[in-house]
Amino acid sequence: MKTVLVTAFLPFGEDSVNPTQLALDRIPCVIGGAEIRKLLLPVEFGHAADIAEAELDGVSPDAVIMLGQAGGRSAVTPEAEAKNLMNAAIPDNAGYAPKEEPVVQGGEEKLFSTLPNEAIVSAISALGLPAEVSHDAGAYVCNSLLYRMLHHTGGNIPAGFIHVPFIREQVEGFPEREGKPFMELDDEIRAVTAAVKAVSERI
Repeated sequence: MKTVLVTAFLPFGEDSVNPTQLALDRIPCVIGGAEIRKLLLPVEFGHAADIAEAELDGVSPDAVIMLGQAGGRSAVTPEAEAKNLMNAAIPDNAGYAPKEEPVVQGGEEKLFSTLPNEAIVSAISALGLPAEVSHDAGAYVCNSLLYRMLHHTGGNIPAGFIHVPFIREQVEGFPEREGKPFMELDDEIRAVTAAVKAVSERI
């Protein structure tokens, strides 16, 4: 059976939940004929990627899908590329806040996702949920993880990152987030499952 490694993050910043962690817990263990290997990561520059790389080397999956939260976005957004830049607006969960530092010293300026992003968008859109390809993964831990994993895999397997919006629980009751877009958790679970299925069927 094919294996797809799916990663998600713990909560960070002022949030007590991370929708990717909740989605990872609830997606099926077999999707599209592939066994799903689940990995929860700390929101820490470097350390998250170290853990993910070790898991990848140990499991040798057929594809890697990384999940992260992008508060303020209204759609599920597969990322097209990662940049060789760490620039933290807030410290990570270990208190580290790099400024204008490379992810990999001497690495290429950008690395590009090898996931079938358009197929992922189509699969999610077919559920009536908003989805679009993003060309800016930010410069926080999500981007750093994506860059490191693309660097590590060297394009040999499908690997990429998908950002999801806030869920309702992260917006309602928080005046500073009034008017921010969100998705229902059940819809995010459906979207992630559809994305994984689109990838697993194309391995």
